[in-house]
This record gives sequence, C-alpha cells and structure tokens, in this order.
Amino acid sequence: MSLLVIAACLAAGSLIGFMGGVLGIGGGLIAIPALVLLMGMSQQLAQGTALIMVLPAITMAVRKYNQQTRIDKRVAAAGAAGAVVFTWVGARLALGIDSSVLRRSFAVFLFFIAVFYVWQTWRAGRLAARRKSGDQHPHPASGKHAEKPAAPAFTPRRASVLGMLCGTLGGFFGVGGAVLAVPIITTVFRLSQTTAQALALSMVIPGSTIALITYGWAGQADWMVGVPLAIGSLLFVPVGVRLAYKLPERKLRASFALMLFATVALLAFES
Repeated sequence: MSLLVIAACLAAGSLIGFMGGVLGIGGGLIAIPALVLLMGMSQQLAQGTALIMVLPAITMAVRKYNQQTRIDKRVAAAGAAGAVVFTWVGARLALGIDSSVLRRSFAVFLFFIAVFYVWQTWRAGRLAARRKSGDQHPHPASGKHAEKPAAPAFTPRRASVLGMLCGTLGGFFGVGGAVLAVPIITTVFRLSQTTAQALALSMVIPGSTIALITYGWAGQADWMVGVPLAIGSLLFVPVGVRLAYKLPERKLRASFALMLFATVALLAFES
C-alpha cells in the first residue's frame, strides 16, 4: 500500500472519529459506505475493515463519555453480556449471504432508524413549544394538569434483553447495535441523548470484539486499511465527544438523523 493511501486513510479516520464522537456511533456508519464506494470493497469486507477502526474508537469514546458523566457499569455490563453470543450469530449470518443483499438490508435498517429520529426530534420540538407557550391540557376529570407517566427504569435485566437484540444487528451489519440502542434508551427509558450514547457504546464493545474476530477469521477484514483509519479516528474522537456535550440535545438528534440519511443515500448510490 502506498504512503498516499495510508495518509488518506489517516485523514479519513480523523474525520470519521470526530463525527462518530459527536454522534455516538463509533464512525462505522460513515466508514462502511465509504469503503465500498471509494475502495470497491464488498459489503462484508467493508464491515470487517470498519470494525478494526470502530473497536478502539468506541473504547476511547466510552472513556471520554465516562469522564463527563459516570456510566452505570452494572447496566452497561448486563447489556454487553447479552450482546456477546448474539453478535457472533449475526456475524455468521452476514458472512453467508450475498453482498448486495446485505448492503440493501443495511440501507433499509438505517432508513427506518433515521425516520424514527426525525419523528423524535419533531416531537421534542412540539413539546418544547407547548411548554414555552404554557399550553398544558388539564386532566378531563379533575381539571388538573395531567402528569406524564414515569419512565420505566433501565435495569440490568432490561439492558441484557436490549443487548441481545443490538448484538444480533451489530454482528449482522458490523455496526448498528448502538444505533438501535440509543433511540430505544432515549424514548422508552427517557434518558438523555448523551447518556444513551454512552451506555449504548459501552454495551457493544465486547460484541464488536467478537464480530471483528469472526470477520477477520473469515478473511473479511483489511488490516492495512483498517489500522490507519483507527489511528486517525483515535486522535479526534475526544474532540467529538466534548462537542457532543456542548450541543443542544435536539440538534444532536437531528444531526444523527441527517448522518443516517446520508449513509442510506451512499448505499443506494453503491447499489
């Protein structure tokens, strides 16, 4: 591999690491379509190569998130335990299907996640506007303001179940476990966007390790490309995480949705 290509991978890894740190996605969603489009890799090879970059990047991101707000280690560990075996199952399934089918499946999955984020951002905007205008509807029977039901606690048992689902998707698509976990945690358990991103990334680290081993064992990981991407990514993940804590939550969600739509567009172009 030429020095020019290595330098390009370092630069690309820096940009991907920064954006992944801001959005809490580890950068894999950006790297996979880029590897397919720019380097002509199959979907499986792109997913395996992206994991080389993603694993150290998400480890660094979790460390930086934990410095900002302490992560609930019991919940994160339970989610990670649930993800490990199911990540291997998902990776084996992905290695056994046609690359174009896998790419289209990846695009469909990301599209629906992006639509959900658009809805969530729009709903948060409406609620904020209603609170600002004082437009609160009284309870029909008592005339008092209706109280919003309390959110269920995000317990280790629930985290373990979520980890199983996210592990399967993460193994099948190389990335995606955290992308699914974040909207579930913010919507069902009503945790903040940054807390959800920190927990989701913590949960997928062991599973991502299993996925990388599985893809690598099958020869579907290019280390000469993945290592420079990882080095560049590690340099800028901390910068992205610091920015994530400064951005308004609605803008962070909207940015996440836009990134997903851009990834879907790239995948459609590749098809």
